[in-house]
Amino acid sequence: MYSQLFTVAALAALATAQNGTMPSNSTEAGSMSLTQLLASTESLSTLTAAVMGVPGLADMLGSAENLTILAPSNEAFEMFLETPAAAALASNDTEAIRALLSYHIINGTYEASAVTDMPVFLPTMLNDSMYANVTGGQVVEAVMQGESVVFYSGLLSNATVTTADQMFTGGVVHIIDRVLTVPQNVSSTAVAAGLSGVAGALARADLLDAVDSLNDVTIFAPNNSAFQAIGSALPNLTTQMLAGILQYHVVNGTVAYSSSLEDGMSVPAMMGGELRISIVDGGVFVNSAKVLIPDFLVANGVVHVIDNVLNPNNTMAMPEPTASVQAPAFSGATSTDSLELTSGIAEPTMAIGAAPTPAEGGAEASPTEGGATETSAPEGAASQMKTGAIGAAALFAGAGMWVNI
Repeated sequence: MYSQLFTVAALAALATAQNGTMPSNSTEAGSMSLTQLLASTESLSTLTAAVMGVPGLADMLGSAENLTILAPSNEAFEMFLETPAAAALASNDTEAIRALLSYHIINGTYEASAVTDMPVFLPTMLNDSMYANVTGGQVVEAVMQGESVVFYSGLLSNATVTTADQMFTGGVVHIIDRVLTVPQNVSSTAVAAGLSGVAGALARADLLDAVDSLNDVTIFAPNNSAFQAIGSALPNLTTQMLAGILQYHVVNGTVAYSSSLEDGMSVPAMMGGELRISIVDGGVFVNSAKVLIPDFLVANGVVHVIDNVLNPNNTMAMPEPTASVQAPAFSGATSTDSLELTSGIAEPTMAIGAAPTPAEGGAEASPTEGGATETSAPEGAASQMKTGAIGAAALFAGAGMWVNI
């Protein structure tokens, strides 16, 4: 497939050389259709070739209206094609390519000026149940960091807008510096994020397939340090007891992104009972656990990493906002140096939160125990800014990392 795409790319580059580059005046460009704009923009020739390589996609986009296109530059695709991720597309999987491109198409027209320092989660055209089980379409997170408009996708991968507000007859194009990462399922995301305690607990409780196949979920996922803090109690848990504890961390039927979390609200846990949300001095807490990393987008919803294992038999546990680490919600449990749950769980092959450097004026991240990255939130807001990213290698990180429903 990629040999075909690069042949088309060469033709697209030739057409660009003949027709000239896109007019710099966005009003003048606004008289173009999307396909005309793409074909006349030299830095988007690889994207143009990819669109042309998917049957029917160019025709659909040519007549589409009220869309925002996140258009990876040629350099973004070059970085992507230098990674092992590209190998997964070599089998001429047109539907996988269609899914990838659909994730770069946002429903609605959003100019750069509409993006602020408060994150918003915008639905895309990725709604194929093979890749997404989020009502209304899988989302991307849009936020202003410093002077830059940034879009977060799966595994906290981020892409920065390099050229904004290229208007066409049906909406607007923003050129971005990275290919977005299609969110993976919960179990794959847990492994990639280094949440081996969560992955091991789900496996031991025989809940991996069940969690991955849910629609519209919010999961509060303890980091490894949280499991270690109650390590003495874990061997005594039956499979049923462990499953009940894990299900208390899941909200089924509601995707609660950080922007929708409010102080004093309660959300129903999957196994029954309520989870209480509190916001103190910019810190977000669920029961007595602090949210360390919000908004890991997954195929069927969102995951928030927390610093404590929630106890369904201690629902009134209260947070200590000034504490660096929250006290365990399981009385009598003591910490252990090792975590048996992680036995047999693969090591992550990439570093969450390692790069790129935060944009000027963005939040600074500091590492915390358990591999999480704690970031500060604007006062009174539930959202926490993320500065880390995973490279495009995570996008198609082998067939096993795709949603398997």
